[in-house]
Amino acid sequence: MRYVEEFRDPAMARALIARIGATAEAIGASPGRPVRIMEICGGHTHAIFRFGLDRLLHGGIEFIHGPGCPVCVLPMRRVDEAIAIAGRPGVIFTTFGDAMRVPGSRTSLMQARAAGADIRMVYSPLDALDLARRFPERDVVFFGIGFETTAPASALAIRQAAREGLGNFSVFCNHITVPPPIRALLEDPDMRLDGFVGPGHVSMVIGIRPYDFIPGEFGKPIVVSGFEPLDLLQAVLMVLTQVREGRAEVENQYARVVPEHGNPASLAAMAEVFEPRPSFAWRGLGEIDRSGLRIRARYRDFDAEERFGIGYAAGALPEEAAEGCACGAVMTGRIRPVACPRYGRGCTPETPLGALMVSSEGACAAYWHYAGARGPAEDGGRRAVRGGGRGGRHGPA
Repeated sequence: MRYVEEFRDPAMARALIARIGATAEAIGASPGRPVRIMEICGGHTHAIFRFGLDRLLHGGIEFIHGPGCPVCVLPMRRVDEAIAIAGRPGVIFTTFGDAMRVPGSRTSLMQARAAGADIRMVYSPLDALDLARRFPERDVVFFGIGFETTAPASALAIRQAAREGLGNFSVFCNHITVPPPIRALLEDPDMRLDGFVGPGHVSMVIGIRPYDFIPGEFGKPIVVSGFEPLDLLQAVLMVLTQVREGRAEVENQYARVVPEHGNPASLAAMAEVFEPRPSFAWRGLGEIDRSGLRIRARYRDFDAEERFGIGYAAGALPEEAAEGCACGAVMTGRIRPVACPRYGRGCTPETPLGALMVSSEGACAAYWHYAGARGPAEDGGRRAVRGGGRGGRHGPA
């Protein structure tokens, strides 16, 4: 299969755009009364702007950029705790590269490394395991971060460490799951969404059935999508078709990759090693029940929270807005990145103030790289996501 050529065909794209426009007209969508579709995954946000899909589609379609960047939604206090672990004597702290510059309340992992902490970028938790084998006298900690996409690799690394008896390896677990924050957004009485483009990579692991509550309880369609232009265009058309026909279902546009019931081996590894936390904090969303994962008691020897005496404390969050950044409002679709008072005014990829400009999947970084030339006036600035939607909570009008 020629992935790039087959899914970037200009003639097919034009045909899909025409069908999307006709469907939008049929349901009465307009710039003043748009169909609001939230793409959950940060990879989709970048693809939308990279390929200019937001500008090619009918003016009555509005993309809402959801909290689908796991680095961006990590609260500052967890970054602070990671930095504190990294600063302990004898610790080698390992992390994916996109977490290095995420700001905590005072500093970042990148700055802590510059100050002398032994913090190393890795591509996989297996790299951290290798360091634990090579440096048995050091405590090697892996910063476990990400959705269900990366959680299986952390689980497998913990299982392997247990098999080998690598007592100097542990994981600082901050893995989170996708369905609970979607529920939290839908339960917000002021949030108005007409449908969802579901995450492709997460769904490769969990399948499509965990999203059944979206149409079943809230009457909203969701279409799991791939990441190429034709994938996203087809997914948008499938959402609009459901709206036009008065349906609300879970549909799988990415069936070439996503199985209905997910990846059994990955799900089994996660279930063996992890269990849901009673609640976990999301930057911009607050505490969400059972949205985070923690390491089960049988593997507590490989739990960095246990090893370093860090107890997760639910409750009030510290100030999450760095010098006026509006990350929370952007992540929940209340405003566009260009409406943030610090966007391009001190907050850029070179000098990031907020997580959304740091991460490779952040909405602000997507705007900057692919739509940075548009000013707030041209891009519409503030969205009317709260109130004024096309329909009520359980379906479009």
